[in-house]
Amino acid sequence: MAGIVALAAAYIFSQFYRSFLAVLTPVLSEELGATKADLSQASGTWFLTFALMQFIVGVSLDRFGPRRTAAVLFAFGSGGGALLFAFANAPSTITLAMGLIGIGCSPVLMASLFIFAHRFAAARFAVLSSWLMALGTAGNVIGARPLVLAIEMAGWRTTIFTLAIISLAVAVAVFLIVEDPPRQKSDGSSFGGYLQLLKMPAMWLVGPLMAVSYAPAAGIRGLWIGPYFSDVYGVSPDVLGNVALFMAVSMIIGAFLYGPMDTLLNTRKWVGFFGNVVLTLALLALFAWPVLPVLQASLLMIVIGLFGASYGLIMAHGRAFCPPSLVGRGVTLLNFFSIGGVGLIQFLTGRIADSTFDPAAPERAFSLVFATYAGLMLMALVIYLFSQDKPPREKAG
Repeated sequence: MAGIVALAAAYIFSQFYRSFLAVLTPVLSEELGATKADLSQASGTWFLTFALMQFIVGVSLDRFGPRRTAAVLFAFGSGGGALLFAFANAPSTITLAMGLIGIGCSPVLMASLFIFAHRFAAARFAVLSSWLMALGTAGNVIGARPLVLAIEMAGWRTTIFTLAIISLAVAVAVFLIVEDPPRQKSDGSSFGGYLQLLKMPAMWLVGPLMAVSYAPAAGIRGLWIGPYFSDVYGVSPDVLGNVALFMAVSMIIGAFLYGPMDTLLNTRKWVGFFGNVVLTLALLALFAWPVLPVLQASLLMIVIGLFGASYGLIMAHGRAFCPPSLVGRGVTLLNFFSIGGVGLIQFLTGRIADSTFDPAAPERAFSLVFATYAGLMLMALVIYLFSQDKPPREKAG
């Protein structure tokens, strides 16, 4: 249990690092001249390096165990990347730092899921992973109003430098405390195990929703909530910090609620499907009415955070198709779909926003960003309808 606590602490940092650019947008734009495209590229780089690392992480988990995999990468990437970020003097350095941080954060959640898969019953996987997600989303909360206050008191460079030192301390704790589960006999060598998984039709039916369902909440909370409320509504940093905080809290609540729903209703597919339908409707509302009153726009952000927290549930659905010897590679493949999807969509929405932004009518660019998320969600939901349900309790007969 102490090992899970150490990994949970690292995961809080992972959630923080993927979302803190939203609050830093004004100061980075002013001091370093970072544009929306620069920050979108930096955010997307975090997600893409994180995603690409999943293949290495999956093999490393199965071969070396979660303790060494998580500790070494988190120290090098998150600690080192945050130090580089603190001393950045150009947008390109911010992008490089975010790439390193993405590498460092890449094994943390997967190490925890690997332990859950080998030490707990399969029926408990969804609730354990969802509740860990909920706990980790405290990093989103820290990256909202508390980060604003820290920057006001100490400056952004001192704040990030301090977080880098704490990240290194957490990596040491992971190395000293985490215990690896017993090794499983492998039926797939190294990266060949991924080919076995990709031959399974289930991965191609669950994968698309895994790739896009987390993107709206992660992308909007991680970046777009800042420019949207600043450019369209002209809110102060304090108001922006509060809206980001409310959305972050809704993501925590959503993960807690999704967690036990598959067990209570004995279905993973339909909980995931209808929850993401609500998410899509909220995105369509922002697309159709991008200049709602601030309160209504904030409430829609909360809905997106609440219903966009199905990651653990969809992960449990896909993981249920994986053989025990390929669990490490299975969960990292699914995570590659999820985080890679966020990264690619972040690049796409960045290009859309940058090419269509008009200071006289900023809402048009953001309307197209919300439309992009909604359109991708609709396509993934249609594909997901053809997937096989994997309920926690198999029905008799």
